[in-house]
Amino acid sequence: MSRKRWFYVLFFAGLVAAFYLTLTSLIPDLGKKRTRPISIVRPFSFTDQDGRRVTEQDVSGKVYVAEFFFTTCRGICPRMQNNMKTVYEELRSEPEFLILSHTSDPDVDDPAVLKRYSDSLGVNTRRWMFLTGRKDSLYSAARLSYAIDDPENNVKSMDDDFIHTQHWALVDRDGNVRKIVDGLKEKEVKALIRDARKLLKR
Repeated sequence: MSRKRWFYVLFFAGLVAAFYLTLTSLIPDLGKKRTRPISIVRPFSFTDQDGRRVTEQDVSGKVYVAEFFFTTCRGICPRMQNNMKTVYEELRSEPEFLILSHTSDPDVDDPAVLKRYSDSLGVNTRRWMFLTGRKDSLYSAARLSYAIDDPENNVKSMDDDFIHTQHWALVDRDGNVRKIVDGLKEKEVKALIRDARKLLKR
């Protein structure tokens, strides 16, 4: 190949490289592998500790962690909530971050009970919400939206059904579940905090 042809090849290769670098600087996610979400959050309507209605529209554009617990739990819940308090303390200054704690026991955990519970934690309930609602809606959210309960736990009778899981879902601004972690494992909780910060920057 002649020198002239080499010059044109290198010249156009340089143009292509410069164009790509310009695009990646303007569009940070270009060229990065996008992983498929674990799940997609479906529309919901629950009631918070202050009796306010909370829907998917209220968390649209936010990064949040979803969990399921119940106030009378004396097993895994106290440890799990201590770890969630760590998440809260680390990210409480981020206006685009939320925690949604759904009750697994709505027959007991009405808004008044959740209010007393949230007060005992001393948290800002605009940042960390405690939600109740219909049992079938709550359980569907855990299993279908957040994918944090084992399908094998499903039983035929709703009266016998109960969710008791230490797993949390990390949800991005678009309502996609990006990560599921064990809320009892300190290493996974720390990784969730790092990943939440990354999602907040996008």
